[in-house]
Amino acid sequence: MTSRAVHIINEKITLPHRVEILRYEIRELVPLAKQLEKKGEKIYYLNIGDPLKYDFETPPHIIKALYNVAVNGYNYYSYSQGLSELREAIVEKEKRVNNVELSPEDIVITAGVSEGINFIMASLVDKETEVLIPSPTYPLYKNFIAFYGGTPKYYRLIERDGRWCIDLESLEENITEKTVAIVIINPNNPTGMVIPKEDIEEIGRIAEEHGLLIISDEIYDRIVYDSTFYSTASLIKDVPIIGLNGFSKTYLVTGWRIGYMYFCNFDSNRLRDAVLKLARNRLCTATPFQKALADTINIDDSHISEMITKLRKRRDYTLKLIEEVEDITCSIPEGAFYLFPKIETEGEWKDDKEFSRKLLLEEKVLIVAGSGFYMHDKKHVRIVFLPPEEYLQEAFERLFRFIRNHKSKIA
Repeated sequence: MTSRAVHIINEKITLPHRVEILRYEIRELVPLAKQLEKKGEKIYYLNIGDPLKYDFETPPHIIKALYNVAVNGYNYYSYSQGLSELREAIVEKEKRVNNVELSPEDIVITAGVSEGINFIMASLVDKETEVLIPSPTYPLYKNFIAFYGGTPKYYRLIERDGRWCIDLESLEENITEKTVAIVIINPNNPTGMVIPKEDIEEIGRIAEEHGLLIISDEIYDRIVYDSTFYSTASLIKDVPIIGLNGFSKTYLVTGWRIGYMYFCNFDSNRLRDAVLKLARNRLCTATPFQKALADTINIDDSHISEMITKLRKRRDYTLKLIEEVEDITCSIPEGAFYLFPKIETEGEWKDDKEFSRKLLLEEKVLIVAGSGFYMHDKKHVRIVFLPPEEYLQEAFERLFRFIRNHKSKIA
């Protein structure tokens, strides 16, 4: 094809507006970090919540199970809804861990929670609908609501007495006749908030009163430190609930991309069937990964308590570092593995995005701007506390030095 023909074709391509909507700040600065690495710089990565990038490892029995199922022929396309063996194992796991009663037909296996979010919003949202999501939120919720023509409406998460909590008044005030669902993320990414039982029950009351379904993202259900986690479906019986969960974080298989959604308290299969249409059009998730997890998730999960012990120590270590610095504060994350501190001083940065970019360029530390999670101010950032303590110490010393060197000087 001639260069002129290529030029003509390129001129005819018009990118649809919906693509421009999509933002994912968690990976936005990674290309810049890679450029700096090519120049010989060491980068301190505190941006992505992947334990396997640090000193965590997939449990050996899960790796062995994957080898065995591949050798034994589980290498074919599976049913689009997911292997029956895995869905049956999830029924057992949800009852054992979260006290949620399900049947295998309630469950759809997805390529991580991310695909589940996409499927739900594709099936539920159009230009006449609104979905309530927290601020801050995991960005895919806003992205896919907007991508499919809907309107994301935000309720606030606020800091109170050193903890994050839901502003329930903000939630109820933002409900309109166009609202179809409330999203809760519990434990929360990016704040680490664990929602108390009474707040989940109040959200259930609000949803029932207004005729809304609840979408409950529980991917960090077993990564909890100081609080008790309650699954939404274990508490609320009179409101339709879509649960989202997976294996990436707790079973340390982030790259396998196996998650699931379940439908609870529905009196019709219409929404589940819509999701299944989408699932059929992407065929299936990886069969050997599904089978390996089916064979292991209810056999041995002792690695989880070991992981929690290590993470709690690192969380407490980073909180102690922050306590010693006056220009940054941080509410205690009760679950997941993120800090969401607030930069308390003004400086040579116009907002959190510029702060994060300049920090990477000058100190070679990669974090994520809080506005990338649709936070209602521009003073927060998200930092993972997954790395070993010596790595965290060096990264935080660089962060604190950057703030000292660039904060506003008061005459």
